[in-house]
Amino acid sequence: MSKLKFILSVFLGLTIGIAYSQTNTDENAAVPTGQVLDKIVAKVNNYIVLESDVQKSYLDALSQSQEGFETPTRCDVFESLLINKLMVAKAEIDSVIVTDAEVIFQADQRFSMVMAQFGGDESMVAEIYGKTADQLKSEIEESLKEQLIIQKMQQKITDGLAVSPAEVKKFFTSIPRDSLPFFSAEVIVGQIVKKPEVNKAAKDQMENQLKEFKEMILNGTADFQTLAQKYSEDPGSAMMGGELGFFRRGELAPEYEATALNLKPGEISNPVETMFGFHLIQLLERRGNTFNTRHILLRPVPTEDDIKNTERYLDSLRTQILEKKIDFAKAAKEYSDDRSTSDNGGFFTDPQTGSNRLTLRTLEDPVLYFTLDSMKVGTLTTPMRFEDEREGTKVRILFYKERFPAHRANMNDDYEKLKLATRRRKEEEILSKWFVSAKEDVFIDIDPAYDRCEALKDR
Repeated sequence: MSKLKFILSVFLGLTIGIAYSQTNTDENAAVPTGQVLDKIVAKVNNYIVLESDVQKSYLDALSQSQEGFETPTRCDVFESLLINKLMVAKAEIDSVIVTDAEVIFQADQRFSMVMAQFGGDESMVAEIYGKTADQLKSEIEESLKEQLIIQKMQQKITDGLAVSPAEVKKFFTSIPRDSLPFFSAEVIVGQIVKKPEVNKAAKDQMENQLKEFKEMILNGTADFQTLAQKYSEDPGSAMMGGELGFFRRGELAPEYEATALNLKPGEISNPVETMFGFHLIQLLERRGNTFNTRHILLRPVPTEDDIKNTERYLDSLRTQILEKKIDFAKAAKEYSDDRSTSDNGGFFTDPQTGSNRLTLRTLEDPVLYFTLDSMKVGTLTTPMRFEDEREGTKVRILFYKERFPAHRANMNDDYEKLKLATRRRKEEEILSKWFVSAKEDVFIDIDPAYDRCEALKDR
C-alpha cells in the first residue's frame, strides 16, 4: 500500500476512535515504540499532532488493515495525521467552514449511540473510558469537527472530478495481465417485502395505551423518560429515556417529523402512527432545520391471521410476476415496504460501489445465503417469513436474477469496479498535486524522532 493510498483510506473512512492502548510491539516500526510520555511530534500552523495520536491511529490501522493490502507502517500513519492537520490549516486559510450546528447534529447522534451501548449509564462510561459523559461528548465534537473539515476540503480539492469510459479502459489496460484482481462469484438478488397489516383492535389498544401515558405525564403521576425506559420498544432510544438526538428535516418518518415540528418545546403529541408503530412524541429543542425529540414507541404485534393475509397478498403478486403481467422491478418499486431496496427495483446493492452485483458475503444474512444456495437462477421464491430487528415479523419473496462465476477482472463484467478504481487513482493524482502547493502555504515543524519518515518529502 502506497502512502497516499493509505492516506486516502483514512480520508474515505472517517471514523472516531475513543479508547486506545499505549503500548506497541511492532519490530518494524519506523520510530521507537513502547509506553511513552505524551509529547508534540508535529505542528502545522497552530495545529498539533501528539505522540498518543500516532500510537492510537497506528493500532487502529493495524486492526482495520485489509487482506491483500500491505500493512501500513507507523510512518504511513504519521504522515496521514500530518496531512489531516495540513488540510485543517489550509481550510482555515481558504475559509472552508464547518458550522457548529453541523458538528452538534452529528456529534449528538454518535454520542447517543455510544451511550446506548451502556444503557445510558454514565458511570459505565466513566469506568470504560476514564472520563465523564460530558468530557466524552466534548471529545467527539472536537474530533468530528476536524473530520468534517477534512471531508469538505477533500470535496473542494476533487470538485468536478469525472471519469470517462476511455479513462477506465486506459486504467484497465495499464494493469499487467498477471496482476489483474480475481473476483469471487457474485449474484444479483432482489426482494419484495411486506409488513403485515395489524388488525384494528390491536392498533386501538396501542393508541389507548399511549393516551394513558400522556395523561399520566400531564397530571404528574409519571415522567416521560421513566415511561420510555420501561415501555418503549425502540431499543436505541429507550435507554436514553426516549431521546433521539438531533435530526434534520427529511431524516425521520414523515408522519413523525410533521407531528414533532408542529409542537412547541416541551409539548407532547397525541399518538401518531408511522411504519414503525405508534409514537408518543415530545419536542425538546429546535435549532434551525434540526430538531431533537424524545418518544415512546409501541409496536402492535400482528396475529397469525394478519401474517397469513400478507402471505396471500405476496403469493398473488408473485403469480402476476410469473405470468409476466407485471415486471419484478416495477412491482418492487410500487409495492415493497423495504425502502432500502424498493427504489432500486427491489435489488440489493453494494454500499461501496452502488452496484447490484454482490458477493454472497456482502449480503451478510445467513438466511439469504442458504436460500440462494437452494435456488436456481431466474426463479422466484414463495412468500417467506423473516424477522426484522426493528419491526418484527415481515414477509418477502426473493428473486435470484443472475449469477456471475469467480473470474479475473475484465471490462465487460467489472466496469463499475474498474470505474471506481480509476476514480480513486485520479483522486490520488489530484491530491498529490494539491499537497505540493499547499505545504508551501503553512508552517510545518516535525520532531526529530520522525525525521526518518521523510513525511511529505515526495509530495
